[in-house]
Amino acid sequence: MLVIVAPGQGAQVPGFLSPWIELPGVAEQLAAWSEVTGLDLVRYGTTADAEEIRDTAVAQPLLVGAGLVAASAMLGPLASPSPGLPAERSLVDAVAGHSVGEFTAAAIAGVLSPKDALALVAERGRGMADAAARTETGMTAVLGGDREQVLKAIAEAGLTPANDNGSGQIVAAGTKERLAAFAENPPERARLRPLAVAGAFHTEHMAPAVERVRRTATTLSPSDPTVPLLSNADGAVVDGGAEYLERLVSQISSPVRWDACTQTLADLGVTALIELTPAGTLTGLAKRALRGVELLAVKTPDDLDRATALIKEHAGSPAADDQEG
Repeated sequence: MLVIVAPGQGAQVPGFLSPWIELPGVAEQLAAWSEVTGLDLVRYGTTADAEEIRDTAVAQPLLVGAGLVAASAMLGPLASPSPGLPAERSLVDAVAGHSVGEFTAAAIAGVLSPKDALALVAERGRGMADAAARTETGMTAVLGGDREQVLKAIAEAGLTPANDNGSGQIVAAGTKERLAAFAENPPERARLRPLAVAGAFHTEHMAPAVERVRRTATTLSPSDPTVPLLSNADGAVVDGGAEYLERLVSQISSPVRWDACTQTLADLGVTALIELTPAGTLTGLAKRALRGVELLAVKTPDDLDRATALIKEHAGSPAADDQEG
């Protein structure tokens, strides 16, 4: 059983799209999506510096565009002849995304067309950037420690476990003042690492962005997924397109339960995992959480041959068929 996963904000690095631009049609596709998002995705993905692409309003559409470029290179054009996977169901057995990566996953699974996914995520990026500017907030990764003790300490500090990534990694989020107090009294045997993000994503501080994005979402017509599609809210496989779209919106101010997504993949019997560019974060987490599963981080087009081999070897496996039956 093969799953494709898409990383979230923070995975981007300067120039990561440069090798992909060399593939036929990619520059033209990104130019079209640039019109949709109001951003020069080619420039941001090739020559922009780290500070420019750290901007939430830039990073989110850039990541989704990059993930869809890589997915199209592996699976074929996602929008032709209809949204979703262009060929046989056996190309992939499940799809999931981390935070903004859920928009990439939604387009791969056919809930949204690539164009609609890019338009909606551009509004998400702008809305979250504006919400973050209202109050001084941030995020801190908590590495190691006892899980229950870490969660208790986060709650006692008045913070939110905004990302529960599993593998001994939970991200606390909230006001700068509360994060500073948390740093002075960290959980036992845990290391803290402040994250270079604009604000407390996936917390109540993002509420203004939720309503803004919901207004745009109501203008879209989602389709039901063509492949099992996991949700960050609880790791569930969501069958309805309208429900998944609503989850995309509400997730902006709700914690990401990547640990639950990982458990669902284990329960489904996943045997191989491919992470779309800019890859590395989710395969890193999977090394600990999904032992024995073959992992591939697709960072450049040089990784596509290996991706094709994994798809042929693992997609449509008996484990996946048993779960469907």
